[in-house]
Amino acid sequence: MQSFTRILSTVQFNLRIMKKRPTTLLFLLLLICQSAFAQELNQLAPDSRPAAEIPGMKLVWADEFNAKGKPNPDYWNFEKGFVRNEELQWYQENNALSANGVLTIEGRREELPNPNYLAASQNWKTNREFAHYTSSSINTRGFKQWLYGRFEVRARIDTAMGSWPAIWTLGIINQWPSNGEIDLMEFYRVNSEPTILANVAWGTAQKFVAKWHSEKIPFSQFTATDSLWVKKFHVWRMDWTSESIKLYLDEVLLNTTLLSETINPDGSNPFISPQYILLNMALGGNGGDPEKTIFPVKYEIDYVRVYQKVEK
Repeated sequence: MQSFTRILSTVQFNLRIMKKRPTTLLFLLLLICQSAFAQELNQLAPDSRPAAEIPGMKLVWADEFNAKGKPNPDYWNFEKGFVRNEELQWYQENNALSANGVLTIEGRREELPNPNYLAASQNWKTNREFAHYTSSSINTRGFKQWLYGRFEVRARIDTAMGSWPAIWTLGIINQWPSNGEIDLMEFYRVNSEPTILANVAWGTAQKFVAKWHSEKIPFSQFTATDSLWVKKFHVWRMDWTSESIKLYLDEVLLNTTLLSETINPDGSNPFISPQYILLNMALGGNGGDPEKTIFPVKYEIDYVRVYQKVEK
């Protein structure tokens, strides 16, 4: 309201000092006022504005999640069941729905029988008779993948105990981690402390063991300067070129990884090949024990946008 008051005061002042054509002056000032307010963004709500134009880049793909219902099946796959990291949730389609311009991935406390249950199994995916939590994980594998560009995701994360939301990409060549992983965002607990992470990972000589370049920022650093941080949408961004991967949160650079360093033991570089996008919210694991958490927990994604450099 202070900016609006200042603009009105400017209008009144100029009308007093200008005796000629006050109507024209008022009209021009109101246009300026309207333009200024049109650019203001409510961080507590979805952004309904068109995707920004970026000089030298072209918007090559986006999902604004404006269609009500399940994510677009031409863009997104669903992971199903128990998938990774011995997490607690059973991934299913029902927990991801779009409404009012936002995709909401909802974590729920609910019991489902495990159809793959084997009483004598030593495998964590099959020796659990029931799942006690559900969530969703979606990805663009086989539909959309990209080599280099600017990736932007605007989202609001749930920081409740047990919640482990993520925005990440994986390569389509080789097994993990030699295919390369980029975590634009992870939120979980490091030594019991809530933490925002920005990571890049590639292969080592040991199978299924990654080399990580990880930046861990205590969540308290964000909330100390903004008490409403958890209620707001934030923009996670990756700028990926043939030279580096740079990860940002609300325009603040968190992690820079040089591609000259991301070399697998066989000499290949996973980050000179296409990657696809994943959006998921795990429960348990690094997220902590959700036993005392009030459910549901919600991870809301406003949009996903991919820009690439315009070739001259």
